Amino acid sequence: MTVSNPSLVPLSGRRRPAPPALVLVAHGSRDPRALNTVRMLMERVRELRPGLPVHLGHIELNEPLLPYTLAALGDASAVLVPLLLSRGYHVKQDIPEMAAAAEARARVAAPLGPHPLLVETLYARLVEAGWSTAPDAATRRSGAVVLAAAGSRDPDSAADTRRTARLLAERLGVPVVPAYASAATPTVATAVRSLTARGRHRIAVASCFTAPGRFATQCAEAAPWIASAPLGAHPAMARLILHRYDQTLAAPATTAA
Repeated sequence: MTVSNPSLVPLSGRRRPAPPALVLVAHGSRDPRALNTVRMLMERVRELRPGLPVHLGHIELNEPLLPYTLAALGDASAVLVPLLLSRGYHVKQDIPEMAAAAEARARVAAPLGPHPLLVETLYARLVEAGWSTAPDAATRRSGAVVLAAAGSRDPDSAADTRRTARLLAERLGVPVVPAYASAATPTVATAVRSLTARGRHRIAVASCFTAPGRFATQCAEAAPWIASAPLGAHPAMARLILHRYDQTLAAPATTAA
């Protein structure tokens, strides 16, 4: 007998049941770089967890849309991991409603932030952009970061972004102020002016976006010094996705959504 996936067959010769599928849920974007980035992130996840079925579904704008991805799974088990960085309407309403309407036995994981692995990625992207890994005392006195996020009217989303900002500030040793591209305040430009008024003149913008797009570009253009790239397919992001997947499977089914 030919076995297509030897990792599913233990020494006893009995085939192990396939694990629940991991469905990455991306927002969707008109920027073609966003879809390419998400696909690269999928490949990193597959490399880290061979044998795990990994699929992609979008909330809007790009194919495949999440309902079609779930329909293709039939009645199989799946864990939906939102490629979103805080709680908000998509995490609380859109994704659970699409999961509930599907035949698949789907559970919804928490968003990717806040989490130390997200902060690890933010830090790495800042270093790539020119942030010093060993700043001196003068740099610490004059330095600051604006954490640029998409924004939401949901107060839980702002709370999550503030938590991410605090974690990043602990890592960097300088003030980190959250700012938003839409639906919330302050804007990146306002946050920069506020930090400048406090005597901070070496201000970087940390891009708290999963992939390139209009919001990420607009926020980067407001940077008075350096701006980091979006989180993208950084290895820590792939590890974070698998952590959310494992965390959801380990939780009681009644609390997984």
